[in-house]
Amino acid sequence: MKTVLVTGAYGFIGRNLVASLNRREDIEVMKIDSKHSLQELEEYALKADFIYHLAGINRPENSEEFMIGNLGYTQHLINILNANRKKTPILLSSSIQAELDNPYGKSKQAAEDAVLAYGKKEDVCTFIYRLPNVFGKWSRPNYNSVVATWCYNISREIPIQVNNPEAEVELVYIDDVVESFIAAMDGPDALDTIVYHGISRSFKVKLKDLEAKLVSFRTSRNTLVISSLKSDFERFLYSTYLSYLPEDNFGYDLEMKHDNRGWLAEFIKTEHSGQVFISRTKPGITRGNHWHHTKVEKFLVIEGEAVVKFRQIEGGEVLEYPVNGLSLRVIDIPPGYTHSITNTGSTDLITLFWANELFNPDKPDTYYLEV
Repeated sequence: MKTVLVTGAYGFIGRNLVASLNRREDIEVMKIDSKHSLQELEEYALKADFIYHLAGINRPENSEEFMIGNLGYTQHLINILNANRKKTPILLSSSIQAELDNPYGKSKQAAEDAVLAYGKKEDVCTFIYRLPNVFGKWSRPNYNSVVATWCYNISREIPIQVNNPEAEVELVYIDDVVESFIAAMDGPDALDTIVYHGISRSFKVKLKDLEAKLVSFRTSRNTLVISSLKSDFERFLYSTYLSYLPEDNFGYDLEMKHDNRGWLAEFIKTEHSGQVFISRTKPGITRGNHWHHTKVEKFLVIEGEAVVKFRQIEGGEVLEYPVNGLSLRVIDIPPGYTHSITNTGSTDLITLFWANELFNPDKPDTYYLEV
């Protein structure tokens, strides 16, 4: 069992790191933040086999606090280890701003130097991570993350401010950060030959494109069109956006089109992968009796009993496929076959449908013909 100390454990990166560490049976996690006393810090530091030092100051009331919160706290932690002859590996979460000549950057550089000096003097592994903008769940909006602030505001239809739409930001995803941090703890000592560590990948995006993508996520509830999620960045950004939804607004209603057959509702539409819809059909009712030149579909009955029928449009034998909600069976609907689905049971029929293209009322590619 390895005992791990995480300072800044209740911050953005800390919460995500702790959540991953807590899943491991070989790790005991001790958490420290600004509410804990220096005595508690000493108690935990002396128990730790590895220290993630994530605590720091980046939005103080005055610039003098940068050195106190970043260098001072770091040096106090190192002094505890030195005074008790503890040689504990330390991973320091720093910032790419450590390269800049401003109060925050200077304080981060000073904290880095203190950790590096400790590692060299005590011959112990230290890991300095200079992070760019990190995004993901649990980052505080209106603090120091454009992604967090814009996700929060846009999900609530609060206006955002874009000073330079063409400006480009470099982002790293929180899961990649956590994975890299844990790999450093688990990895060989040879990693210590690297002075400054980075995350395996980052994403660069213009502010105007970031705004457009987040707005598209919001409007998808009305249009049902989910914009492209083909890249990892887009998938990560969508997950991040959803994590900022107001807790009283997780749900949204679909339009149900009722008629004498039951109802039908569109669920999800995509730009390149078609759409999904669902229907409820009364006993004895038939849907369909049409065919397509190019459009294809999949039918999946999830409740009730039905028969799906096919016939080539030129005529010929009628094909029948019995289906029911007890044994899920997907039925492919090829082009050139007129087809129908009939509720053959005594209860309502619930069916999921997928079509490979969005419905276009100007070119529906749907032609009536009884099976």
